Amino acid sequence: MNPQIRKLTVAMAIMIVSLLVMATYVQFWRAPELSNDARNRRDTYQSWGQDRGPIIVDGTEIALSEKNQAGDRYHRVYPEGPLYAAVTGYSAERIHVSTGLERVAASELDGSSNTFFAQRIKAMFTGKDPQGGAIQLTLNPQMQKAAFAALGDRRGAVVALDVKTGAIKALVSTPSFDPNLLTMEDGKTAQTNLETLQDDPRAPLVNRAISGNRYPPGSVFKIVTAAAALQANDLSPETVIDAPRELQLPGSTATIKNDGGAACGSGTVPFKEAFARSCNTVFAQMSMDLGQAAMQKQAADFGFGEDLATPLAVTPSIFPDTKSAPQLAQSGIGQFEVQVTPMQVALISAAVANQGKMMYPYLIESTADRDLVVRAKTAPRVWKQAISPQVAQQLTNMMVEVVNSGTGKRAAIKGIQVAGKTGTAETGRGGAHAWFTGFAPAGDPRYAVAVIVESEDGKAFHGGQVAAPIAAEVLKAGLR
Repeated sequence: MNPQIRKLTVAMAIMIVSLLVMATYVQFWRAPELSNDARNRRDTYQSWGQDRGPIIVDGTEIALSEKNQAGDRYHRVYPEGPLYAAVTGYSAERIHVSTGLERVAASELDGSSNTFFAQRIKAMFTGKDPQGGAIQLTLNPQMQKAAFAALGDRRGAVVALDVKTGAIKALVSTPSFDPNLLTMEDGKTAQTNLETLQDDPRAPLVNRAISGNRYPPGSVFKIVTAAAALQANDLSPETVIDAPRELQLPGSTATIKNDGGAACGSGTVPFKEAFARSCNTVFAQMSMDLGQAAMQKQAADFGFGEDLATPLAVTPSIFPDTKSAPQLAQSGIGQFEVQVTPMQVALISAAVANQGKMMYPYLIESTADRDLVVRAKTAPRVWKQAISPQVAQQLTNMMVEVVNSGTGKRAAIKGIQVAGKTGTAETGRGGAHAWFTGFAPAGDPRYAVAVIVESEDGKAFHGGQVAAPIAAEVLKAGLR
């Protein structure tokens, strides 16, 4: 063969092989990355109308694809609509919008994930249309329904976790919305429905549980302050400490008072009693004594400031870089610029319940093909050692007293010992949000929960009165 022809043949062969390798790389290995790229509108448009796989909770499909009237395309249907809207989100072909799991798990649902590489190869050779995969969630339907019913139409959220695995057992945000209103075939009506929801002053599209509003935690943050003090070996639950009715803040004319200006016992009480009574003056002074560095570290050990993907994105919670003793005092009782999500608060309780180990939260139990053969399964993993096992046990005992004899009595469940902490978080606008977080059974914990009910019309809601009973209903549903 002529040397020049040989060189040309080799060069062409190399180019053909390179082209095949690159095509395979792009079409299969980089498919999920390109599919999820926000700039890839063509891929997004193409995926709508396909036979996406179902989202399943305990064997029941909570999101699935149905053919349209013409029989040539599919659209998404949500049989229980508002109950799971904070989790599923929606995939609306006619208005080109997707949210929630429909967006972040799109590559699993439409089959473009590497999990389904073999299935895509098979479809190429058989000529069959590719099918999406099914995702099985960790949610407990009884706990989800209990949380949704207990919140009702109030603005708020509930998160419940399996303390030993991190599996999310309930995730509710209210007021909710019906995703079916956005996935109907009539695009004009769907767009009108979307605009109505966007204009609603009660913000039903906001996922309050994980990524919408961050909230001041109020007294539920005293778990973190107490943990910092116990970790520092500064005291024990039995240590008798000063508990004044009012605390003068240094270098300021401002004071901190207990809820309602009440006394905290006789003025000197055991630390565990100050915790059960939720005495503001004690924890404000404690945070100043500990200092910014210790408080910042303990908050970080509980996960503050870090991104989470469950795979739904969780907005990082904030412990502020305080510049003065009064700011630090306010932060120690969950005010000033401390901001949290309900997910973060549930994680704090779950870590206390699990001997200080904080498990990484996750929502997808497994991914399967359309024959329900499991192709991928989430393995629980430890995220952080937030506190020592000894401190976790001390906090557990203190949280039990909150429910037995303190501010959290309405979280009690007959025959089951509950550990918890209430919170009443001032909004700065005259109202107060109601918080409760805790876990049960206290002796052998299974589930942790966080509940927030937002203040409305300037009303001050108290955690022990409003949020604690909701937590009890959710825990009861899981422990039945």
